[in-house]
Amino acid sequence: MRKLIYAINTSMDGCCDHTIGLVPDDELFEYYTRLVRDVDVFLYGRITYQLMVPYWPDIARSPAGQTKEDVDFARAFGSVSRIVVVSTSLARAEEEKTTIVRANLEDEVLKLKQERGRDILVGGISLPSQLMKLGLIDEYRIVVMPIVVGEGRRLFDGASPPERLQLKLAESRTFKSGCVLLRYLKQ
Repeated sequence: MRKLIYAINTSMDGCCDHTIGLVPDDELFEYYTRLVRDVDVFLYGRITYQLMVPYWPDIARSPAGQTKEDVDFARAFGSVSRIVVVSTSLARAEEEKTTIVRANLEDEVLKLKQERGRDILVGGISLPSQLMKLGLIDEYRIVVMPIVVGEGRRLFDGASPPERLQLKLAESRTFKSGCVLLRYLKQ
């Protein structure tokens, strides 16, 4: 069965808002590029989907003037076979390989997990909080950046697991920038 992996960057004070300066450096981009190459499905809510698409596909189509790291990530992003967006308000998908799920999140994710293929990657804040409540996230990859932001959306905002969620630390890694990857497995 496929794993559902939640990956996100956060400041030391738990801010996950990428619009206020949580931008990965080259080494972190390389880490995320490798992670994206290891999955074949993205699972997003509408907001995260609209941040990622068409931004990354556009860079893959027109790489001139972009950094090597951006181009590598954009190409890895483009190689994923399927994007599933959970939304009741998204009118249409920007990409052919995108499917919109409007109801029954739990059943849809369980079906995805049982399909053949590589793992599933979920990002954002709202959708992962819902998936946590349903007990569907198998692995958490949280990169803590060495900054304090003081504002913005917080990690696990609105999350309310049905019971205390006990995780097992599977890996920790410190990047040259001082960012720390914490990889936890659901027990």
